[in-house]
Amino acid sequence: MKLENKVVIVTGASRGIGKEIATLLAKNGAKVIVNHSNSEEDANKTVQAILEDGGQAIAVKADVSQESQVTQLFDTAIGTYGKVDVLINNAGVMISKKLKDNTQEDFSKQFDVNVKGIFNTLKEADSKLADDGIIINVSSSTVKLMFPTYALYSASKAAVEQMTRVFSKEIGRGISVNCLAPGATETELFMKGKSQEFIDKLSSMNAFNRLAKPIDIARVALFLASDDSKWISGQVIGANGALV
Repeated sequence: MKLENKVVIVTGASRGIGKEIATLLAKNGAKVIVNHSNSEEDANKTVQAILEDGGQAIAVKADVSQESQVTQLFDTAIGTYGKVDVLINNAGVMISKKLKDNTQEDFSKQFDVNVKGIFNTLKEADSKLADDGIIINVSSSTVKLMFPTYALYSASKAAVEQMTRVFSKEIGRGISVNCLAPGATETELFMKGKSQEFIDKLSSMNAFNRLAKPIDIARVALFLASDDSKWISGQVIGANGALV
């Protein structure tokens, strides 16, 4: 029970990696705020599964790209559980197109959620996260790759990594701030629209000849969310099976 009595916000936690992180952290004693922007049914299912397993969780709707909704997210968490110890910024949007084919809307959507969303939560955490707390920003191993069609997504995640490095030196109060950068992972978001040939190619690029499972990433998040990781801060932790 590494996270007993810890209160954790996980953004974008209704599905995929976020759901797996929320579920595993709850199994380890955390009281989890399952955040979603428009997936109420999935978020409620995640909460229900946690409750049935003996854990504690609530679902809170908030679009992280909207500052007022992020304020409400933190206030609801504190109003329910009295504090927030860990913030995991997992919410993200990925649009895969060649740079020339992206629209202004595609650009804005990815940067509004992936970059402004984390900007908003970090601003809120600066005053509302508990002393000696932990922040984990989810990036992507695509930052280190030159995959065609990932220019804007990779750029948005590179911005997240740089904010993480700088903010880790700004926030103080014993709070650690790191990035977790998964490689290709079997989620609905990632698998959508990809051919089996492309998936097989990606799988062959790492040391284990498979895509990650969401639990592979969640286990690293559990370590980073626990006090065992406290001397790590301002770092980007790659969880990609030696992909990069």
